[in-house]
Amino acid sequence: MKKYMLSGLTALIMVLVLNSCKKYLDVVPDNVATIDNAFTMRSQAEKFLFTCYSYIPREGNVYEDPAMLGGDELWQAVGLGGTYPNIARGFQNLVNPYGDNWETYYRALRDCNIFLENIDKVPDLKETEKRRWIGEVKFLKAYYHYYMVRMYGPIPLVKKNLPVDATVSQVQVFRAPVDSCFNYITELLDEAIPSLPESIDNPTRELGRVTQLIALSVKAKVLVTAASPLFNGNTDQASLKNSNGTQLFSIEESKEKWDNAAKACKIAIDKAHELGLKLYKYQPDFQQFELSDTIVTQLSIRNAITQKWNSEVIWGNTQVNTSDLQALVTPFLDPRYLDQTATKGLHSPTLKMAELFYSQHGVPISEDPTWDYAGRYKLRTAIAKEKKYIRESDVTAALNYDREPRFYADLGFDSGIWYGQGKYDDSKDKELFALEAKYREAQGAGKAGYSTFTGYYVKKLVHFQNVVTQTGYSVTSYPWTVIRLADLYLLYAEALNEFSGPSPEVHTYIDKVRERAGLNTVQASWTQYSTNPDKFNSLIGMRNIIHQERLIELAFEGQRFWDLRRWKEASKELNSTITGWDISQSNTAAYYVPKAIFNQTFNVKDYFWPIKESNITVNRNLKQNLGW
Repeated sequence: MKKYMLSGLTALIMVLVLNSCKKYLDVVPDNVATIDNAFTMRSQAEKFLFTCYSYIPREGNVYEDPAMLGGDELWQAVGLGGTYPNIARGFQNLVNPYGDNWETYYRALRDCNIFLENIDKVPDLKETEKRRWIGEVKFLKAYYHYYMVRMYGPIPLVKKNLPVDATVSQVQVFRAPVDSCFNYITELLDEAIPSLPESIDNPTRELGRVTQLIALSVKAKVLVTAASPLFNGNTDQASLKNSNGTQLFSIEESKEKWDNAAKACKIAIDKAHELGLKLYKYQPDFQQFELSDTIVTQLSIRNAITQKWNSEVIWGNTQVNTSDLQALVTPFLDPRYLDQTATKGLHSPTLKMAELFYSQHGVPISEDPTWDYAGRYKLRTAIAKEKKYIRESDVTAALNYDREPRFYADLGFDSGIWYGQGKYDDSKDKELFALEAKYREAQGAGKAGYSTFTGYYVKKLVHFQNVVTQTGYSVTSYPWTVIRLADLYLLYAEALNEFSGPSPEVHTYIDKVRERAGLNTVQASWTQYSTNPDKFNSLIGMRNIIHQERLIELAFEGQRFWDLRRWKEASKELNSTITGWDISQSNTAAYYVPKAIFNQTFNVKDYFWPIKESNITVNRNLKQNLGW
């Protein structure tokens, strides 16, 4: 029986365990767990292929994805469970790090290597299919390395598994310099791409499997990450060196990395266009009534996420159950059925996220002289022209008025219109569904079960056709979108701007995203409505615009957590007070007072996960991340 060994990246005392026979998710018959049996025929090898897929991170799952609750865009009450709120609250530790996936992903890499080393043994596998499978596993191997680099920074690379008779010195591996990590990841992707299919021929069985476009898009994200300040010329990490003196971060910034990233983004975009992908715009399947432009724009924004396999989705993760996610963020839409419904409204957008979105003129609310930024917490009564966003005659904070369409598409709030619960027909002055979120109101706090913790709900992640009924919650589920075209457009604009400054091409791709969101171009918006009308003409000014555009467009999609880190802006954004409205108040004036929830802190050490102390103890060649 042939044996393989994990490359010494976890405890030495685990070596024999990790090299012993194991069952690979039923890849071998009769529980006889040998590598040879796993590759005796196509059907068994395919099961091993799916084992390699099974480690893909379940992004969008609030209990497994640190990007959902580990930052500052969603918050929940203390005591409601989960790992990642502890990261958001600054409770990370060395002994048992929250969200630690070090051993999981090295196990994944070990399985990927076993597959690549044995796939040639399968006798009944067509050559074309074998090439595809090899391409898929090389992609997965690249992706698992990439995910770990984002978490831990420089890591030991696992190019091949070590044999069982490896010496102690072979097992006690070093971390590779971060540039070497990114180079190896890119090399794997370049090897994988030619072998992958352009599209999925059998959607019923294969949606979610890797294609050329997915791999090209991941390569674009990898190279943008490598070019970003966290990894490109990060002087904060200058003292991080292996015990043999190898420096793990280059402290010299390289503009060429941005050029390489821009080229990779453009190749991925061109492939997406060639395959017919485009920014999603809502088109009703049937026209029972006339929809206003307001609702069409709202549903275009929301359905870019919640409409399964729409024209914008590049990579959807079929392993994530978004029905559960939707139940966790949906308010009690019909309080008559509190005992029956599975909705909780558990994870609430913070007040800073509500302030992030632009004014109706498409510029930051602090830059728009026509928008009363100083008076944003004052009360205001909704009038007839605003009834598609806020219920007419209701009183709510000025912060909720005169905002861009994404504000209303993404956020639910007291007196705000919620397109859903079977009510999205605004023809003939029909009444639309509005939330009532003050204390003891229909969707407010103070009753059995959960409610908003900040005064806001996530509308963006909830399909508009979901309905709370007497017997439960009717949910339209969708695969979690890992990468979509708008993300790629904004990455391209960012990389181009960082390499050579603002240009017509930079404007073209950011303006495509803004147009779908119902906004004018950057140039028109800033020229007409910003106190800094020339902002878009400088590299730094356009950088700030692109950053805010990404944070708005991709809000609540698990991107902010990683973007703030790679930009090295987390030390600013995550060192502030988390606030919300005073949800314990039923009086309108008392409710709309910002209330401090938690004083968040973030230090330089928090940019990377600590390596678990026990792993450092048994392999002294693993240098711990700075500050831990």
